[in-house]
Amino acid sequence: MTEVLALPEAASVAARAREIMAAIQADEEFAAFCAAALKYDEAWTCFTGFPVIANWDLDSDKRPLLTEGMRALALKAAVFELGGQDEDMTEIPIAVPVDEMMHAMIAQPQLLARIADRVGFAVIHQTDQEHHDYTPGDYTHTAYVAAWGTPPERYWVGHVEAARRLTILEDRYAAAGFRNSGKAHSINFAAA
Repeated sequence: MTEVLALPEAASVAARAREIMAAIQADEEFAAFCAAALKYDEAWTCFTGFPVIANWDLDSDKRPLLTEGMRALALKAAVFELGGQDEDMTEIPIAVPVDEMMHAMIAQPQLLARIADRVGFAVIHQTDQEHHDYTPGDYTHTAYVAAWGTPPERYWVGHVEAARRLTILEDRYAAAGFRNSGKAHSINFAAA
């Protein structure tokens, strides 16, 4: 039987996450990492991640989202380190738009691995284990507040509100010929 470990104290996670974040930002390759992650925007085509942000605009939102993705990564690294290196536990709830930015960051594996090695933290992100059930007031929110203050609601959309917005998006996508949140469409390119 596998032992279920308790999440580490949020205040301790917050303190360690701040240290990790500061070390990442001080790393010699941080600027290159940011440039690479932000350039990845040509591949940001998810219909259910960033679009839950009201009045989403890639140009004005990508830099603040990069900061939020870095903070989420630092929180997860701190949970992993302080929580007995349990990968399942480390998949704390993350808001959908922030999770999408984390995917853009992780798509820079060489830079991120070198930074993580120098800073001394583990990058934990397993897509099939991630949780999008972030809720203001939950463990993630509590640790974030202790580390950096109130998370920006623009990006840290709670899962109930995100689900409501996804229903609206689904209706709009369907009206444009996209089904199943953009996973299928009825566009015949030869006839168009």
